[in-house]
Amino acid sequence: MTLQQQIRANRVRTTFVLFGFAILVGIFVAAVYFAYQPGVAGFIGIIAIVYGIVSWFAAGAMIAAASGAHPVTKEQQPELYRALENVGIAAGLAKTPDLYMIDDPSPNAFAAGRDPEHAYVAVTTGLAKMMDKRELEGVLAHEVSHIRNRDVRLMSLAAVLVGVIALASDLLMRITIFGGGNDEREGGLGAVGVIVGLVAAVLAPVGATLLQMSLSRRREYLADASAVEITGDAEGLAMALAALRDDTQPLHTVTRATAHLYIESPLRDHKGLRSSLGGMFDTHPPLEDRIAVLEKLGGFTLPAPASQPATAQ
Repeated sequence: MTLQQQIRANRVRTTFVLFGFAILVGIFVAAVYFAYQPGVAGFIGIIAIVYGIVSWFAAGAMIAAASGAHPVTKEQQPELYRALENVGIAAGLAKTPDLYMIDDPSPNAFAAGRDPEHAYVAVTTGLAKMMDKRELEGVLAHEVSHIRNRDVRLMSLAAVLVGVIALASDLLMRITIFGGGNDEREGGLGAVGVIVGLVAAVLAPVGATLLQMSLSRRREYLADASAVEITGDAEGLAMALAALRDDTQPLHTVTRATAHLYIESPLRDHKGLRSSLGGMFDTHPPLEDRIAVLEKLGGFTLPAPASQPATAQ
């Protein structure tokens, strides 16, 4: 299967994932309606719909604000902007994406926006300082691939949907704690309503995270392959991913709703609960797996990490 065929197939799978989001929202609304007065369900529904519409049209600005990203000009970052410009031309984009910077020593980057004409690439100051030219071009090509493959629209939509579900769940949790369930339906439904409300408020964000994860993992592999197609340098991107793997600095400004946008998961936990769960809730595939795919694609082998002895051949 060619790269373009994989991208088209992934878009079809994405349709089913978005349908899953719709089902999750429907189940959530049904649970609220069952457990509470219809007015409560209506109130939460109206707030969520308004928030969702506003978030979709302002998704790029909201994601930038949530991540601490700000636009920079070609004059302010000439080398970085020139590299992005070159990658955009090689990718066949009609317009060079806007360049944003995040003042953070942790190396990372992401792309966001509604479409290639309204998209930007955000890079942390840590990544710009750490990467050499080859590595930086590999990272930028990865992010431009998300733009060219129309991933940014779906990934921004996922961020909006996760935010809507999180907001609705938070409202429901507060109503449950301070208001209780519906005591007027069939006698003892008040206690049942509290239980249903708490379960819905807890499980809805978990379900949204799992759907968000399914959108991101395959896209990262495809964006890596597309980046290699753009630059012709699989080793440069693999070296960049290895540098991200070996860096343990946490990103200071990040939310769970936007974590799936980054080239490397900013919520990675090397020793905590997430690590003990084997990455089950990670929005990205393991960096080692992505590096291995690039090594196979480019016919090279990177040196083993300093903490890991090289395997005998």
